Amino acid sequence: MARKRSRLPLTIGASVIVAGALVAAFWPQPTMVDMGAVTRGPMMVTIDEEGRTRVHDAYIVSTPVAGRLLRVEVEPGDLVTRGETEVAVMEPTNPAALDISTRQQAQAAVSAAEAALQVARADLNAAQAQQDLAHSDLERTRTLAASGTVSTAALDRARQAARAADATVDTANAAIAMRQADLQLAQARLISFDDQGLWGAIGDSEHAIPLMAPANGSILQVMQQSETTLPVGTPIMEIGNIGSDLAVSAALLSTDAVQVSPGDPVIIDNWGQPQHLHGSVTRIDPYGTTRVSALGVEEQRVNVLIDFTSPAEDRAGLGHGFRVEVRIIVWQSDDALILPSAALFRQGGDWAVFVVVDGRTALTPVEIGHNNGTEAEVLSGLEAGATVVLYPSSAITDDMAVAPRTVN
Repeated sequence: MARKRSRLPLTIGASVIVAGALVAAFWPQPTMVDMGAVTRGPMMVTIDEEGRTRVHDAYIVSTPVAGRLLRVEVEPGDLVTRGETEVAVMEPTNPAALDISTRQQAQAAVSAAEAALQVARADLNAAQAQQDLAHSDLERTRTLAASGTVSTAALDRARQAARAADATVDTANAAIAMRQADLQLAQARLISFDDQGLWGAIGDSEHAIPLMAPANGSILQVMQQSETTLPVGTPIMEIGNIGSDLAVSAALLSTDAVQVSPGDPVIIDNWGQPQHLHGSVTRIDPYGTTRVSALGVEEQRVNVLIDFTSPAEDRAGLGHGFRVEVRIIVWQSDDALILPSAALFRQGGDWAVFVVVDGRTALTPVEIGHNNGTEAEVLSGLEAGATVVLYPSSAITDDMAVAPRTVN
């Protein structure tokens, strides 16, 4: 009987321990979640895009006439001064060679021009003889008129004949000049590659055409380096001022471009140095172009021009056509109530979050202003310092016990 009594406390104690273990094992545990805080501080909304640097006003030096371009001695990066630095030299091109038929026609034209010149010179001789006779008659008539032998009318006719003879001589001289020009034109048509003295005549330094720098700056690129024959208007090189005229061009989606305005500040980074550069939007093109993305999707893109506001020495080494990344600030505030965007979810047609109060969730509707994808501006519904559940899944419900997730 005494042995049975001694086993009773042990049995009761074991039962209590087992019952406690079962209760502890099946007691509801809080759900582990990621948590964030609502804070107050500066916030901005940006449009991020890749851009390319470019000289705002680049100058293309091209051939002013068809001719032979001598080897270009300047190199990319060389400094040039407007109107002083000779960047290239051209020489007139050789005339086209004449075929047999064209040459025979040109030779016949030269012969005809020479004959016409001889006729003009003969006409001049005849006109001069007539002029001498007319002036002799005029002198005799004046003598006779002074003595009263001839009438005044006869003197007038002699004067008229002398003036007509003078005009005939002038006409003959003009005809000779005209025939000489025709002869020179006919002879010019005979010029060909076969004329040994031609290239030395037109290819000397007296006939060379120097091309001067059209602006101050440096050589950006040289399209034609070697000596060659080029038609008129062929680009030779590009000149621009990288120090004071460098800008950034970015192609924005048209849906983003409508949010941008001239004067918006821009942060320029990932250009090769750790410090950020600053700029300002100066122009938004009024038209869009269709471009195909790397994924094969057609997009409407609008070019936006950005001028640097950082000093030139801060962007040393940055040249024409370099890749950069731009962040155009379309909205910013120095004192905004900031909520992590990862805490937001839709509740009906409104935004909501789960606020953690004493270890339990509280479904809270909120009003959101600007959202940059990482942070959202809270207009109402939350206070600074509140703790919210990040990335809430469908398993999270109102008034649920939660605990912060720890990373081992």
